[in-house]
Amino acid sequence: MNYFSSDFKLGILGGGQLGKMLLFDTRKFDIQTYVLDPSDEAPSRMACNQFFKGDLMDFDTVYQFGKLVDVLTFEIELVNLEALEKLEDEGLKVYPSPKTLRKIQNKGTQKDFYTEHSIPTAAYKRFNDLKSLVVQILDSKLKMPFVWKCTEFGYDGNGVKIIREIADLDHLPNVECIAEEMIPFKNELAVIVCRNPSGEIKTYPVVEMEFHPEANQVEYVICPARIDAAVAEKARAIALNVSQNFNHVGLLAVEMFQTHDNQIIVNEVAPRPHNSGHYSIEASYTSQFENHVRAILDLPLGNTDSKVAGIMVNLVGEEGFSGNVIYKNIEKILGWYGVTPHIYGKKETRPFRKMGHVTIVNENMTEARKIAEDVKNTIRVISKQ
Repeated sequence: MNYFSSDFKLGILGGGQLGKMLLFDTRKFDIQTYVLDPSDEAPSRMACNQFFKGDLMDFDTVYQFGKLVDVLTFEIELVNLEALEKLEDEGLKVYPSPKTLRKIQNKGTQKDFYTEHSIPTAAYKRFNDLKSLVVQILDSKLKMPFVWKCTEFGYDGNGVKIIREIADLDHLPNVECIAEEMIPFKNELAVIVCRNPSGEIKTYPVVEMEFHPEANQVEYVICPARIDAAVAEKARAIALNVSQNFNHVGLLAVEMFQTHDNQIIVNEVAPRPHNSGHYSIEASYTSQFENHVRAILDLPLGNTDSKVAGIMVNLVGEEGFSGNVIYKNIEKILGWYGVTPHIYGKKETRPFRKMGHVTIVNENMTEARKIAEDVKNTIRVISKQ
């Protein structure tokens, strides 16, 4: 099929910042794109050929949108699976497949999948609701501390909480959830795996993630991770094993813990472009977004090696500010060596909302990390008071 400068139509479910960055590469290749998103102000609206407003969880909306395109992908997991399955049954190419997404969309099902396939992961228990979990604590069948996760609709640190005492459960929703053993870890790592329908598969280098202690949200992504080569090889091997078991097409971001005795434990996965791969736009020979496009169109995959050390800094809404966004001091960083800001196009800020990121590339990792800290301390994502 001729994808370039042709009548071919690529559909994308979700029009957030991941879709917007994906569209940079479809525009580079002159691939027609249709985007479906529930918001009139979706960041992707400015960059696609056709924009459709609609509910991603509504069967008819997703199904009718899929009938307009030749290949369908998504930038968010919270989409109507039944519509995707019907479209695939009718012959539409949907990547990643709804069969893959069904194993991932629910975190309890995802954890069961790891257990069934002997993939190392933290011990856990599933509960139909919060009340059932509380009963087990009161009956001394569940010990604290543990990590509480809702099984569906969690994102950007929402739907995850460390439970150290029973009062920490106050105000949590009474929904299906899991209680996961807390893993004492040395590092949080991630590996992005890229695979096309023909079976070509590549991994990006292992990255190290530094999290905000309160928001449970990534602040810095460091590539390459500052770990031993043997640990990095183990992490990439486990990520490949996870990918092959899911039999996915496109990108799969595998988040992991490195324990103090250098074991690798899989935390969770995302079958799409991922925050841990944003550094690749500037630092890699082929960005994660270009490789996602290549993979779902069954084109040869690009080189996933890094050209230079890269660090990504998330720009999130500052606490105490909500409303029309102001990126204070952003002009100060524009003259700094190796620094590139990406603004997502969200008009409204709120505390800890992802509003953009900045990539720092440098031949010297220590210098790159120092500049990243300076960026974090310089830019403030605020609003008019």
